[in-house]
Amino acid sequence: MNELLTFGSAGEQTLWMSFLAMIAATGLSLIITKVYQITFTGEHYSQSFVHTIVMMSVVVSVVMNVVSGNAGVAFGLFAVFSLIRFRSAVTDAKDIAYIFFGLCVGMTCGLFQIDLAIMLTVMASLVFYLLYKFDYGKGRDTQVLKVTVPENLNHENLFDDILVAHTNSYVLRQVETTNLGTMIRYTFDIRCKNETKDKDLLDFIRERNANLQVSLSYLQKKY
Repeated sequence: MNELLTFGSAGEQTLWMSFLAMIAATGLSLIITKVYQITFTGEHYSQSFVHTIVMMSVVVSVVMNVVSGNAGVAFGLFAVFSLIRFRSAVTDAKDIAYIFFGLCVGMTCGLFQIDLAIMLTVMASLVFYLLYKFDYGKGRDTQVLKVTVPENLNHENLFDDILVAHTNSYVLRQVETTNLGTMIRYTFDIRCKNETKDKDLLDFIRERNANLQVSLSYLQKKY
């Protein structure tokens, strides 16, 4: 502390370099959070999560200044950090990637590798945006298909040919009676092919189940 506050050339240089590292970490983490907001695909994102990315980048840049060249302090600080837990679990893998992104930028700034931190931010932000823009790796979500059939049409393989033609996978989860036992309701977990439209699948099934009730819902996704 005395060295940092010394108005000599070495102390003043160290102080200003640390301050520059914090400024750089703040600016780059703001870019990271902006990319996160643009590429977010859920219903809504948490403002506190956005703030956390910024604060973690700044704090980590200072921590790297403290622990650089001092193994004892490094182990002590990481032992303290191991006690820290997020109050709520991070359920989206992409959110974890953004946290790690912010940490890496903060660490790089803390080691005074500002040019490398800028390069990392630009490159990783571009990759995140392109993955989002081109919807890379997209697949169809699992859906719940419920089909009601008259009792006289009841047999387990009634819809197998339709499901084979229009889904990548399907599993029969439940069979139950309804309407005082005069109807049978099947519940399937299905994953449709990319070219299959929900309306077309429902129309094919309605032709087979005497135009009785058919419902198709998506499993709730957590963000």
